Amino acid sequence: MITAERYHDISVGHRVAGHESKCKYLHGHNYRIHFVVAAPELDSIGRVMDFSVIKEKLCMWLEDNYDHKFLMWEHDPLLEQMKAVDVLSIVITEFNPTAENIAKHLVEQVAIYQLSGTGCILIECRVEETRKCLATYKIKL
Repeated sequence: MITAERYHDISVGHRVAGHESKCKYLHGHNYRIHFVVAAPELDSIGRVMDFSVIKEKLCMWLEDNYDHKFLMWEHDPLLEQMKAVDVLSIVITEFNPTAENIAKHLVEQVAIYQLSGTGCILIECRVEETRKCLATYKIKL
């Protein structure tokens, strides 16, 4: 299988509700998100997908929806207090915003919509919170 991969860097705040250590506090990361895209066959000039299309469809979604925002789980007990402080920067998620859950959401929800009609699928997403810590979500083919 041949894949095309592109990464994008964003700055995002979050907290992990219920975390047993310091990740329960409000904090943020300079995330690096890696997108791995596959197609059943290469296009007429030999590509899975042009890298600029990955940027347009997936990287720009990150810019528009997550960059310089604060991710909060819809069941986070601090959500209402945070909305009272700055409702415009809060992104309410259906999941506790761990790197693992973010990667899964980008593959199972965002990419399905963003890549619709392209003939390509996002088969893997890696979310680096730091240079040392990352989570990967892959679909089974």
